[in-house]
Amino acid sequence: MKILTLSDQPQAIPQLAEWHHQQWAALNPGQTLQQRIDNMQAYLSDDLVPSTYLAQGTVLMGSAAMIAHDMDTHPELTPWLASVFVAPPFRRQGIGSQLVRHVMQTARQAGVKTLYLFTPDQENFYQQLGWRVLNRESYRGHQVTLMSVELPDWHG
Repeated sequence: MKILTLSDQPQAIPQLAEWHHQQWAALNPGQTLQQRIDNMQAYLSDDLVPSTYLAQGTVLMGSAAMIAHDMDTHPELTPWLASVFVAPPFRRQGIGSQLVRHVMQTARQAGVKTLYLFTPDQENFYQQLGWRVLNRESYRGHQVTLMSVELPDWHG
């Protein structure tokens, strides 16, 4: 498996959009699959934010992104780890962890001090990767955990 950027594999957008839509449509009420596909065009630049990273083997296996804002209720927090998704046949093989660590390392190398995320159901997964709970709250009708991770200065 290798980790690529979405700008290296733009043909992955329809598949990613479909996965993300199925997984998180309830957290984005009113957003259509086509709108999600259209929004992903912004990830095709070489910018750090937004950026999407892909786990690629013989097929697309998963993704993780870094975005400016992921919860409209917390505009003061930036940037965010978002869209961490591993296709069902590839789960429980460490791919999600590799993707999260890749985003954390990329952010650290760019001088980001703190990353944020929210999750409805993967708090333990992120805690194992060094993330800490900031708050538990209701967001768009769902109970979620708001988390952060401190990124030490990069000396590489």
